[in-house]
Amino acid sequence: MALRAVYLTDDNVKPRERAETDSGMSALTEYYRCPDDYLQFELTGPLSADSGYFRLAHEAICYGRSASGYRTPDADALLYGVLRDVKQSGTTVLLPFSPTEVIDNLRLERYARQYTCSEWTQRQKFLRDGYYLLRPWMGLTLRTYVKQIHANGWRRIAFPRWPVDTTVEQLSEALLLLSMKAKGIDRVPFVWFWPRGTKGCVVLTHDVEGETGYSFCRELLDIDDSHEIKASFQLVPEGPYTVSETLLQDIRDRGFEVNIQDLNHDGYLFSDRQEFLRRVQKINHYGQTYAARGFRAALMYRNLDWYDALDFSYDISVPNVAHLDPQRGGCCTVMPYFVGDTVEIPLTTTQDYMLFHLLGDYSLDLWKKQTEMILRKNGLISFLVHPDYMLDKRARGIYLDLLCFLRKLGSQRQLWFALPGEVDQWWRTRSKLQVVRRSGGWRIEGPGSERASLAFARICDDHLEYEIEHGSNWPGAATPEALQAKA
Repeated sequence: MALRAVYLTDDNVKPRERAETDSGMSALTEYYRCPDDYLQFELTGPLSADSGYFRLAHEAICYGRSASGYRTPDADALLYGVLRDVKQSGTTVLLPFSPTEVIDNLRLERYARQYTCSEWTQRQKFLRDGYYLLRPWMGLTLRTYVKQIHANGWRRIAFPRWPVDTTVEQLSEALLLLSMKAKGIDRVPFVWFWPRGTKGCVVLTHDVEGETGYSFCRELLDIDDSHEIKASFQLVPEGPYTVSETLLQDIRDRGFEVNIQDLNHDGYLFSDRQEFLRRVQKINHYGQTYAARGFRAALMYRNLDWYDALDFSYDISVPNVAHLDPQRGGCCTVMPYFVGDTVEIPLTTTQDYMLFHLLGDYSLDLWKKQTEMILRKNGLISFLVHPDYMLDKRARGIYLDLLCFLRKLGSQRQLWFALPGEVDQWWRTRSKLQVVRRSGGWRIEGPGSERASLAFARICDDHLEYEIEHGSNWPGAATPEALQAKA
């Protein structure tokens, strides 16, 4: 039984279909970019009508339908372990669930449907309406107090896991390990995650919310430039400030990036489908006017099922873990991924506002901890820092410390500092690259392959380790280096 999954979306949106056997659409092939014949899965039987949480192995939590056991509505319940039901037919792994369905359910936040703005209860909508009605007259202290009340109990949320969730990575590694064991092999070639063998990626973004933040933009450009780190600036087209062509040009001329941030930052973009479509026409127009390829929704509100109406190459609106955000959930991955034709570049660390004002933490401790957890999976370390909150000297001092820390870490760990647009371009390039056997060896082929590195996933003590091949597709490749990635 070949794996095939159908995803039901909003009534006004056509369902999306992904075939597990289609190498261009399979979540695992998309993740690893390895030869198709290394990933052979079939279903053990018909999938259940209901969806819920279950477990594959260790901390690899799944959400979706399954062909065996039971599913629970709560991630902190006793979860059924489906690993006992995994079978083997020759070199094919028989699974009681669809990997692509489960991974998409996580990355597209289908497990967190109740948190989507358009699906809020009347009480939730009433509270939101009241907050945004009074927000213009609230000072920072009062807004922080209200948000602290909203975030109350966040530490008790079982899933996604705070402060970084790598469930998609854990699932991908566990599934590849199962496939390798079924085939009796201990090494699989794949296209390394980042260009030229770099071990991870750093992305810095700035959301400009108010007039004070807008006025501080040029000084923030100078601060970033002094540390040789470029960032993207997300501007509100119809917000509390007037966007000048002079600033837009200055940002671009200095090698930074301009993106669109919502329409007017009122928090209502995804509250109603028809209103969303009306606003999106304006948002797309501003994207063309500003020559912006990226989009971020205000306050990180989102509904990924509606993204096909947005005319942007990439989006940066989805947190990895959203315990402290107005809309909870999270994509459970530290890698970019496709939402239709859009590349999603997730926010994988805590926003500066949440860190300073909700947690009261004026240190690098949490950011450092998150950075280390992300690098264990060779992932994307992305930050959101608002110029609006950099006027405070204490906050600005922490930000300067962050830039120094990142610069030092980048040299020590061979990290790629990139703009979101560069990550978007690379992820699209990587998605079209193929690993092929030539003259008894493996090579990466396709447009842009000169930037790619050949890597191998190896079985080591019942977990996977990654190794970048010496003399890969780019000149000056480093000697082989094992990068532990326990499944």
